[in-house]
Amino acid sequence: MGLNNLDVTNVSYFKLNNEINIPVDDKIPLNKDQEAIKAFFDENVNPNTKKFDTFKDHIDFMIDGDFIEKEVVDEYPFDFIESLYNYLLDQHFKFKSFMAAYKFFNQYVIKTNDGDLYLENYEMRILFNALLFAHGDQDLAKSLATEMIAQRYQPATPSFLNAGRKRRGEYVSCFLLQVTDDMNSIGRTVNSALQLSRIGGGVGITLSNLRESGSPIKGIDNSSSGVLPVMKLLEDSFSYSNQLGQRQGAGAVYLNVFHPDIIDFLSAKKENADEKVRVKTLSLGVIVPDKYYELVREDKDMYLFSPYSVERVYGVPFSYVDITKEYDNMVKDDRIKKYKIEARELEDEISKLQQESGYPYVLNIDTVNRDNPIDGKVIMSNLCTEIQQVQTPSEINDAQEYVKMGTDVSCNLGSTNILNMMQSPDFGRSIRSMTRALTYVSDASNIVAVPSVAHGNKLSHSVGLGAMGLHTYLASKHIEYGSPESIEFTGIYFLLLNYWTLFESNKIAQDKGETFYNFEKSAYADGSYFDKYLNKDFAPKLNRVKELFDGIDIPTKADWEELKKNIQKYGLYNEYRLAVAPTGSISYVNNTSASLQPITRLVEERQEKKNGKLYFPAPLLSNDTIGYYKSAYDTDMRKVIDIYAAAQKHVDQGMSLTLFVRSEIPEGIYEWKTDPKQTTRDLSILRNYAYYQGIKSLYYVRTFTENNDEIGSNECESCSI
Repeated sequence: MGLNNLDVTNVSYFKLNNEINIPVDDKIPLNKDQEAIKAFFDENVNPNTKKFDTFKDHIDFMIDGDFIEKEVVDEYPFDFIESLYNYLLDQHFKFKSFMAAYKFFNQYVIKTNDGDLYLENYEMRILFNALLFAHGDQDLAKSLATEMIAQRYQPATPSFLNAGRKRRGEYVSCFLLQVTDDMNSIGRTVNSALQLSRIGGGVGITLSNLRESGSPIKGIDNSSSGVLPVMKLLEDSFSYSNQLGQRQGAGAVYLNVFHPDIIDFLSAKKENADEKVRVKTLSLGVIVPDKYYELVREDKDMYLFSPYSVERVYGVPFSYVDITKEYDNMVKDDRIKKYKIEARELEDEISKLQQESGYPYVLNIDTVNRDNPIDGKVIMSNLCTEIQQVQTPSEINDAQEYVKMGTDVSCNLGSTNILNMMQSPDFGRSIRSMTRALTYVSDASNIVAVPSVAHGNKLSHSVGLGAMGLHTYLASKHIEYGSPESIEFTGIYFLLLNYWTLFESNKIAQDKGETFYNFEKSAYADGSYFDKYLNKDFAPKLNRVKELFDGIDIPTKADWEELKKNIQKYGLYNEYRLAVAPTGSISYVNNTSASLQPITRLVEERQEKKNGKLYFPAPLLSNDTIGYYKSAYDTDMRKVIDIYAAAQKHVDQGMSLTLFVRSEIPEGIYEWKTDPKQTTRDLSILRNYAYYQGIKSLYYVRTFTENNDEIGSNECESCSI
């Protein structure tokens, strides 16, 4: 029959999955999801999987048909590959939800050229990931295969999807580019956006260095059109280009709140914006120095500064000026053109747009740079706000050649599954293997089309290991999300990620005899990075948290002393190591809650393009855990912020922190509320709370409107399982 001829009206798995949302006798019928998994394999996967007589026939077919790279297979003896595959089969992996199986087979599996038959199962996708990332090291390949089949480690979508494929995009997840204030840089960046969107994931671009609308070009006043036309060029580039049709091109643009075009920048996302300037698919982010919070708090006017005149006075692009430090000097300096607005007017505009669209993201740039252990300045973030790395500007001539090669960023990500990691027989070894896997992706990456990205990656070897499934883990342990126990647990979990990624990066530096560029100028080299671990005891204080980490070694002061000594002696290979990305489809495949955030619904509803609604019950949902699965929309967002703040203390980059609010806020969540209607003030209070808690970045604001008229499991307050 084949996948292309599959009549979805005659299959039962969609109907069975949909029945989860229909309570029976006040009970959520989770058994229907298990029936849907069985039906999906019986009706879809098994009859449409190509069969082979032997494993060798299977691999030969994949190589001969240009489905997988022969070079990856050739790095190992064939009998090792076959034994590793058999080992994976012997683990008897089973998908735990219909959504997990459905997402995997629809999004990740290699299919025949006509799309009619599956050529892989879950074990084989893991096999190719392990073989690629281990780069010929059989012990590492076995270790990585073990981590992935146990779902302790999950590579990000580009890596997991493309590993071993012959026809593929890049393994990296996203890119960061900066534009400098000249036409050559703008042209080069538009081309880079096309190229990167085609081969990889999302692209973040900062426009803060561009002169504002109305500023002079070559002495002619009112010549510049500012940042808006560049935004339109970039949006069209992303819309046109995607990764072999498998991932929609996506981009985010950032602008400093002290840029004169900031109000126009925000207005471009409004529903009623003029079509000439409106951006529909581009994500917006604002770069926010400390000075802005001070001006808002004191209800003062704020001055916006012309990047063109600032660069002429300071000799560096606008992004590299410390506005908090230089603000008063810039206000007094007559050489710098400036514009005056009310700080709270801008604050209100940010909140209004977040209510309407969920944008802009917020990057607290001074918080980022205070905590940055690397020599240099972080000036922006990425499409999902978690990547924060130092960059240097490039200089480009009229031939579009690099006169001075700067450094831009490519990031490759992976995620630990907290529930399964806490059951690892050797926590440290697990994290060390994952660090090696991510490092391979960095080493193998060479983005020829954008030399500044390739150059930055070659110097930094940066990676981003994160985590998902926090709410699932807490619910399984009967711990309320946002409780003191949950906050302490999160802090210690990320301390462990920090310690073991540092440990392994140091080992890699020893193995290769190489460190990241300018290591000797970092806070790691001078030892100051380790002060917080040597001056404070991070061991669990709460008895419940001590129980959770029973059997897992928490590094002692002596361990940190030893690590510090080794790092000062041998260095680190990876400039950056940790970042918490939002986890979308990979958290479904892992049957766990996304990232560190609370679940949104007991039974989550997903709109699939061709097949209507699909339902994903909260992982491990049972009568035993249901009381610990409160929706994010009914949770005080300060609890979410506190959770992320606990992790952020140990994360060298950032985290994608989404705020969830209802348009009608339930009584009792926020003590300042007298009227349930969500206001701009509510969002302003939460943004400021996040800033004062040391949060580096805020991702989307998601607003739940009360017009959802579907009655289902979420509306049945007395439901049991």
